[in-house]
Amino acid sequence: MRVLWLNWKDIKHPEAGGAEVYTHEIAKRLVKKGHEITLFTSHFDGAKKKEEIDGIEVIRGGKIVGVFNTVYSHAKRFYKENKNDFDIVIDEINTRPFLTPKYVDKPIIALIHQLAVEFWDYKTLFPINFIGKHILEPYWLKHYLNIKTITVSESTKEDLEKLGFKYVEIVYNGLDKIILDNVPEKEDEFTAIFVGRLTPTKKPEDAVIAFKMLNKGKMWIVGRGELMEKLKKRYKDKNIEFKGFVPEKEKIELMKKAHVLLVPGIREGWGRVVIEANALGTPAIGYNVPGLRDSIKHNYNGLLCEPNPKAMSKALGELYEDEALRKRLSENALEWAKRFNWDESAERFERILKSITGE
Repeated sequence: MRVLWLNWKDIKHPEAGGAEVYTHEIAKRLVKKGHEITLFTSHFDGAKKKEEIDGIEVIRGGKIVGVFNTVYSHAKRFYKENKNDFDIVIDEINTRPFLTPKYVDKPIIALIHQLAVEFWDYKTLFPINFIGKHILEPYWLKHYLNIKTITVSESTKEDLEKLGFKYVEIVYNGLDKIILDNVPEKEDEFTAIFVGRLTPTKKPEDAVIAFKMLNKGKMWIVGRGELMEKLKKRYKDKNIEFKGFVPEKEKIELMKKAHVLLVPGIREGWGRVVIEANALGTPAIGYNVPGLRDSIKHNYNGLLCEPNPKAMSKALGELYEDEALRKRLSENALEWAKRFNWDESAERFERILKSITGE
């Protein structure tokens, strides 16, 4: 099968997130199964116009400039010039879709990790946020109501079905890291950790405020983003350490030694960092919002709380005070992580592709 996969952000982009990891992990496994995958994505500084990554042909056109991305027009032109080379098109939607139903004459699959909804308010100013949330996003997505759609969580599936999507299936995120057999030795001092981009939509400051309300133990903040300097200036406590960007090996060690992962945020497609921490015997406390309520099963592999620092701090206090609870959640976290495997996710993804092309 010859697949054209459209994604607005490159899998090797410096700020690639969970959606790009998903694309990379699924696509490279489809290549191993004998499929030809061409990923058309935006160009970024220092990148080649064309290269092969894990058997995936990556072609870059258009560029991200602020909130704008010219990849969409470039992708349309590329398809029209090369449509005979492909059997199916995957339209990966991150807020703005490629609107392939308007010009693609091959089978289409929409891949949607999450709806934008609140993101418009955090990423744009009035009146663009109002227009985006109430006019643009509904208009864009209405073209996909009868298109086979893949998403990554029950929350997003429910959101899509409320909009009128008729054919939605879930293919979960997987894990490509070792899942520990036993809960590892943790730091002697109770340690909370935040891992992620330091951006408004991830709400890292909520995690810091929740920790400060508890005022016990220590906290590590791993990640970089536009809020980094602001947070470092505002919170100079000796028990709060800003690690910044760290290599993957060091990130794993930090998550393994921490007692709990704090995951605030306005919404997620899934919350991949949760199961990454779970695989290391670290439970999570997260906001009860779409995506996180799927990756965190309350009182099993972590705790869910109302989306505010006070509620998160209360949950953090419960974990701090109750050693038996920490032990149970940590053990369950390992069991939960074992349910997620990229190979199994790729097999399910492939079955959906074949159901559309008739192979």
